[in-house]
Amino acid sequence: RMEGRGSYTLPTGTEYRGELWDGTFHGEGELLFPNGGRYRAVWHRGVPTQGKYTFADGLAYEDKKWHYCDGYDRRFYTEICSGLKPAGISQLTNLDPPRKIPKGCYDCGDGFYNPDTRVIVDYKLRFLRNADDEEHEWITRTCRKAWDETTEREPKP
Repeated sequence: RMEGRGSYTLPTGTEYRGELWDGTFHGEGELLFPNGGRYRAVWHRGVPTQGKYTFADGLAYEDKKWHYCDGYDRRFYTEICSGLKPAGISQLTNLDPPRKIPKGCYDCGDGFYNPDTRVIVDYKLRFLRNADDEEHEWITRTCRKAWDETTEREPKP
């Protein structure tokens, strides 16, 4: 069994780097996700006892008092770091400019969703999963669509 310090890559592309004991994550280690996020934790027999997730853009997740993009402050992390754009110019996602969505699809956060095939692929167009009815309904109700049109406000003469 794996023991000592090392790394292990899961079939999903997620990599663990850290201490191992009796074939499990044990001690200090981190998971590095394909999307660039990372989860640093202290593990006990494969279960994290304390840890912290950091998104690819550097935003650290807070378990308590999480106020990122809530009803009070709707700014994206890049807007918090770099400031807001001038009036009339909207930032649609945390990425600026946002990803181009394939025709007929939705941007569901971890990839693109095709409602006709109900397949979600990552941003490199690799298969992630099939959407069940609940996820299909949520994506089609809330996510950005390829055919969304943003309109610029006409300046007053």
